[in-house]
Amino acid sequence: MARPFAPRFAVYVALVFMLLGVLQLAASLVFYQSIDRQTLNEDHARRIGELLVVSDRIHSADPRLTAPTMSTRHLAAAVGNAPSVATATTDESLIRIERRIIEWEPSLGGRSLRLAMQGPPGGKCDLVGAIRLTDGHWLNFRSRDINAMWPVALRATVLTLATTVAFLAIGLAALHVLTRPLRRMSDAADAIGRGRQVVIAEGGTPDLRQLAHSMNLMQERIARLLQDQARSFEAISHDLRTPLSRQKVAAELIDDAELGGVILASVDEMEALLASLQRFLRAQHLDAEPETLDLTEVVAHVLHPYGTRARFDASVPTLARTFREPVELALAALVENAIQFGGEAQVAVIRHEGHWRIEIADSGPGIPSAYFEAILDPFFRLDAARARDTKGFGLGIPTAHRLMARFDGQLSFAAAPEGGLIARLDVPQPPMG
Repeated sequence: MARPFAPRFAVYVALVFMLLGVLQLAASLVFYQSIDRQTLNEDHARRIGELLVVSDRIHSADPRLTAPTMSTRHLAAAVGNAPSVATATTDESLIRIERRIIEWEPSLGGRSLRLAMQGPPGGKCDLVGAIRLTDGHWLNFRSRDINAMWPVALRATVLTLATTVAFLAIGLAALHVLTRPLRRMSDAADAIGRGRQVVIAEGGTPDLRQLAHSMNLMQERIARLLQDQARSFEAISHDLRTPLSRQKVAAELIDDAELGGVILASVDEMEALLASLQRFLRAQHLDAEPETLDLTEVVAHVLHPYGTRARFDASVPTLARTFREPVELALAALVENAIQFGGEAQVAVIRHEGHWRIEIADSGPGIPSAYFEAILDPFFRLDAARARDTKGFGLGIPTAHRLMARFDGQLSFAAAPEGGLIARLDVPQPPMG
């Protein structure tokens, strides 16, 4: 089963990148607004200074050409007998503009220059002014919308935004490449936690390569430890069968039939315990390859030894690409558990959220939902719901759980409406490719 998505390290870093980009963009916007105002004031002062100097020369050559020649899209000029501004300015901002005009054109320093602002408060304002020409006339001019800040700021903002997005994309792409080994190790660690052994590619930076190498060595040590443990228990189980067989023979030779029956029953129980333990140990290191199976045939094959105690409502063929042996072993363990505690097992194969699910229901005493996690642990016995003299180690459900964990399946439980327990086995789906 595919793991549900969870935010990873790279996602958090990407979010930090985006937050920094937004903050940088906002700061740039404020900065450009500030410098735009200063830049436009400088631009107005320069254009007005040039206008006044050139106007003097044109007016000396042909006064009729002064106004038409000096009027532009940004500046409107006209020659008159009276100034458009009645008195000299006392506004500090206008005095600064006047100083900048004289700095641009020092020859205007001794001329009568008057400036004023016209326009609604907070809206577009025009800079209007008048300067006396050499023949005594006044050159009246209007510089439109001196408060406009967006022409330069907008261009700078767009450029900053494009640069930020480009660098953010490059940074995220580099982050994706750099964290690829880390993602591989994260997936490998999850697989190792499920009992599988995977080979981790030892690539990336030196630290990541060393980490991958250490994880590979750790897997080998864990695998050897589990295999040695399983072999030891299997050898013990095998060796115990010899004295158990001798006890069977001895029990049959006892004249007391009742005593012989007790001994034979004990021997059978011990053999069942050993078989259960062997299945559980085998689930720790079982390997299997995916193949396309008809789940209906698989279920019928597993239920055949149980006869009428296991009922299966077969319908249409249910083809699935999965692992045969793990599914058969897990299903057999759950069916045996259902029969042991409920007397019979009712099995069904259904389609659930895009994958196949096998449900095993029994009519036994059931298990409180608070213990659904606890029963996955080996050797757990729920005495409140099961008799203390119940046979077995209680390894049926843990065996099925370990098999599903190793092969990316899932095991869950629910209470049956009419009483009993429903075990839900989500059939493992091998990854594509």
